[in-house]
Amino acid sequence: MATRRSARTPRSVAAQDVRLAPDGYPLAHPATGEAVTVVHMAAELAPFARTGGLGEAVASLAHFQARAGLDVVILFPLYRQAREVATDLEPVSEKFPVIVGPRTEEAQLFESRELRNNPAHGKPRILFVDNPHYFDRDQIYGDARGDYADNHRRYAFFCLASLGALPRIARAPVLLHAHDWHMALAPVYLRLYDAGREFYRRTASVLTVHNAGYQGHFRTETLPDIGLPWEIYNHRQIEWYGRVNFLKAGMAFADAVITVSPSHAHELRTPAGGFGLHEHFLSLRDRFVGIVNGIDQGEWDPETDPLITARFSKEDLSGKKRCKTALQRIFGLPQRARTPIFGMSARMVYQKGLDLILDSPRFLSLDAQFLFLGQGEKKYIDALTELALRAPGRIGVQTNFTSKQEHRLLAGSDILVMPSQYEPCGLTQMRAQRYGALPVARKVGGLADTIEDGITGFLFDAFSTRDFLSACVRAIDHYSHPTIWQAMQREAMSRDFGWERSAARYLDLYRRVLQSPRFPR
Repeated sequence: MATRRSARTPRSVAAQDVRLAPDGYPLAHPATGEAVTVVHMAAELAPFARTGGLGEAVASLAHFQARAGLDVVILFPLYRQAREVATDLEPVSEKFPVIVGPRTEEAQLFESRELRNNPAHGKPRILFVDNPHYFDRDQIYGDARGDYADNHRRYAFFCLASLGALPRIARAPVLLHAHDWHMALAPVYLRLYDAGREFYRRTASVLTVHNAGYQGHFRTETLPDIGLPWEIYNHRQIEWYGRVNFLKAGMAFADAVITVSPSHAHELRTPAGGFGLHEHFLSLRDRFVGIVNGIDQGEWDPETDPLITARFSKEDLSGKKRCKTALQRIFGLPQRARTPIFGMSARMVYQKGLDLILDSPRFLSLDAQFLFLGQGEKKYIDALTELALRAPGRIGVQTNFTSKQEHRLLAGSDILVMPSQYEPCGLTQMRAQRYGALPVARKVGGLADTIEDGITGFLFDAFSTRDFLSACVRAIDHYSHPTIWQAMQREAMSRDFGWERSAARYLDLYRRVLQSPRFPR
């Protein structure tokens, strides 16, 4: 097995100093009592660069962990989009070499001057890993022609550069938390190349699978190109039907694997829901758990929200009526107070159930108004836009997604539709319930874990237009009885979807990892 270093960085004396955990520190080494630093690695991070919920979930988890008293660092690629958001970046390291297969490349760490004092204010430290060749591009993952052809190199480089940076930014012991397939090679490189060095030997790793539908499949020739030995090209580690699978490899080498809801953890262990990896998920046994994501209930609170037309609460819903009127005006729809609004805020892709909507003329003929907010695949955007042109008084579409628009959509909508083919967790259904917009959703993944059928929303089982339409009709029937509807709204608005509980479960898992035989004493 290979034993070379992934990046030749000088030994950091400060990083090796023993740092005993102070009283009340949440995460300590079980044998030595040393404070453990948590380092997140992610390919998306709100508000700097993201395409969906991944960036928000990582940012929120890290934020609430830091608020709970943990030392938290986030490592993130310095994309062009991130430079446009963080305009005050300064280098905080010299350039250092990173060996990726047959190539020696360079990385450098940057930090925002404005965010430099984050740790002093109970917030995570955010460090950007720079390599203009790999990250200074128009988009995150690809362009109009498809994914970038060198994505395997881009994220292999990032993983190796991040490992090389660890002794510069943290003291051992470290809990390295990688997110999704882009970062899945970090646990692999950690154990293959750095296990013999004391700092890395005292670094544990966990991997969160946010969306197993994306696994990082590449040609077999990729293996030597990213510096991995042929010994791991087997059915237990990185090989998957004659290809290289980054996510599978990360799961094999991580000390624990998490997905983002308990129901989805069960689905991933089944042939129907495991995306070809169900046997691998099963083989992890108790190393694999589901922890539902949360939302920032301070940001998503209709009583204090500065982005909506009128504030309201479960005790006083009158402001929601004003939000509904404003939403109809924004989308150019007639202002009909008693006509229910079905809203959808999502990436317009197959996973989100757009086919159920477009293939169901009866759904769009219901006595209701329909609003769609989000970007996505051209075929879905074109189809929705055409429907809006044919029914301008009933259907509205906006593709210029912003957080402000989502706040307004949820505040003004009566019903949220999430007819997802699969949904590992989902965040929108939790936000919607906070705003009294009751979800109609398929009973999968996190939707099943966060919506109570007939009490806080309406669930359906089969991915079929028939079951979807039946749930929508049930919702309209309940809406036609204001007393029943408002009771459901108040119940939904009372639910606790805060990150505090989810962050506590992550902390419990971290402690279990540190106590396992896989982590040295």
